[in-house]
Amino acid sequence: MPPDIDALIEELVAREPAAAANPGAVRVVRAPGRVNLIGEHTDYNDGLVLPAAIDREIRIAFIRTDDREVSLTRLDTGERDDFSLDADRRPTGTWMDYVVGTAGAIQKTGLPVSGLRGVIASDLPENAGLSSSAAIELAAAWAMLEDASSVDGLELARVCQRAENRYVGVQSGLMDQFAVACGQTGAAMLFDCRSFESRPVALPPGIGLVVCHTGSPRRLGRSEYNLRRAQCEAAVAELARLDPTIHSLRDVTAEMLAATRDRLDPVVARRAEHVIAENARVTAVVAAFAAGDLVKVGALFAASHASLRDLYEVSSPELDAMVDIAAGVEGVIAARMTGAGFGGCTVNLVRPDAIDRLRDTVAREYSARTGLTPMVLPVEIAAGAGALE
Repeated sequence: MPPDIDALIEELVAREPAAAANPGAVRVVRAPGRVNLIGEHTDYNDGLVLPAAIDREIRIAFIRTDDREVSLTRLDTGERDDFSLDADRRPTGTWMDYVVGTAGAIQKTGLPVSGLRGVIASDLPENAGLSSSAAIELAAAWAMLEDASSVDGLELARVCQRAENRYVGVQSGLMDQFAVACGQTGAAMLFDCRSFESRPVALPPGIGLVVCHTGSPRRLGRSEYNLRRAQCEAAVAELARLDPTIHSLRDVTAEMLAATRDRLDPVVARRAEHVIAENARVTAVVAAFAAGDLVKVGALFAASHASLRDLYEVSSPELDAMVDIAAGVEGVIAARMTGAGFGGCTVNLVRPDAIDRLRDTVAREYSARTGLTPMVLPVEIAAGAGALE
């Protein structure tokens, strides 16, 4: 876990005279990372996803100010950055872009925000596919908003998505911000990215959730991510010529794609094939969870990973190796890459008595195959962003 509340307050008091003068006015907010169980690259295609907020998170301790200046210090690096809520600041390609973009997106809604001095701490790996960007957006929103608790979680998620789309420049869907804002303790969230309907989905009893970090930072830059989205939009544009009721890949069935595939660029067709099948896999995993059919869950996770590797082409040798190793460990129910791809993490459903066996096997075999140092992180499903008392 990141530093506890008292330790964070002490760090802020040591740095900020206003906090030292009035420590009782210091507040602490948190926002979790998320792991996506299944439903990868479906969110920006109006599809289905099954993410869960996790108990690795970002925390901000802060004191409000009247000067409309936001200043944050990272405790891991000591780096400090600041900006004015009343001035335009161009993106700099740093972590502060997510805070600046969120501030601007909130103000465009008319919600009141205030300046602050704060420190930010995290135990959430960056560039790992665990939505550290959405976590910093939601934590910053909770800190800057004068009354974040009065804002609906889904609406706040949409505001933060706009910050990432319009300011940071990544044309992401809503899944990450939704999971970070609206996660529920102990349950994954089935989220329909078209209707915005959601419901909690419990994992089968006796199953633990383990994230395996490949030690290879996620290398899916905004250009590659945005290219995948553009390819999906190209498929929709062509198919809509034949059927104007098609507005997204959510409207296309496997049979429709098969009948019209020769009209599409082969790469575009592969991207569409993945998205269409992945939506079906989300529904099938939810049904398999309810039925306790763990063999089916394992097969669906494996099919998802193969599709992301071969059709969507966002896996990596490191992710493939990690999935292959985990699949050979007794007691591992399911394994697949999670997140946007090209590095980062895998998600694994594991029987509790097999977690140490998975950790030992990964430590023994993964480094020998890749030369990288992995991390095996058992996680619990956590609640969405909010204030800490």
